[in-house]
Parts: sequence; C-alpha cells; structure tokens
Amino acid sequence: MNIAFFLLPKNELVFVYDHWTMRQAMEKMEYHRYTTFPILNKEGKYVGSLSEGDLLWKLKSMGRVDFNEIQEVMLKDVPLHRSYEPVLVSSEMEEIINSSLNQNFVPVTDDSGVFIGLIRRREIIDYLAGSYKERNLSVPGEQSKTT
Repeated sequence: MNIAFFLLPKNELVFVYDHWTMRQAMEKMEYHRYTTFPILNKEGKYVGSLSEGDLLWKLKSMGRVDFNEIQEVMLKDVPLHRSYEPVLVSSEMEEIINSSLNQNFVPVTDDSGVFIGLIRRREIIDYLAGSYKERNLSVPGEQSKTT
C-alpha cells in the first residue's frame, strides 16, 4: 500500500529550520513537548531530525555556557547523532517498516527532497495489525474471539 495514505502532512506538523538558533528549538520542544523534530532548510528540504540529545551533546561540548549564548548557535552547527533517513512519497508501506524499528517517525519527501510530511510508527503498527487481522491471524496482545 502506498504510504501517502498514512502521511501526516507538513501543515499539521511541528518542525524547525536549520537557520534557527538552539534557543528557538529548545523553546519549541518545551512548548510542544516533543523530543525530536524534523529539520528543514530555507527551501523546505529535509536536512535531518533534531533530538533533545543532540542539543544536550552540543551544550556539553560548549563547556560552561550561559543561556544567552545559545541564542548565537545555529541548528545547522549542531551535530545530529541519529539519522532519520527520508523516504519518497511514492514508496510502499512495506518499504518503510524497517525504518520504523528504531525511530518514532519516518520523514517523507518528494522527488526533489522537499519535506511533505511524515509517517508515525503508530500508523505503521496499525497497518501491520490490520494485515494480520485480514489474514485471520491473531494480533499479539489481543484476546482470541474463541475464548
């Protein structure tokens, strides 16, 4: 099944831009209570995903730091420690299952690399559970109808 059916579009998501400062990203994380955000460049292309851990590692590498100093550090200067590889919107659901094993979402781009949305691991699990049910298999953790 094509992943476009499961796509959460960009206009419904929270993301950050690589020209933003660490402080802007931290405030957005605090407000929305997310631990990881997609990072886009000025052209709207996906460039990576920023986690709380990335920000903490950057702060640690800076040594003793004043909160005002993080207003000067741009996100493009923060090393990313995990790779959330994007997939094309033309991909099939079966192609992204492995990606979802180690990350909470899979970024989705068009053929030009422009970020158009993401698919959460929850949607992938729901898809797999539905596939099991269609084959009359029991879903782990679900009670059998015969009991």
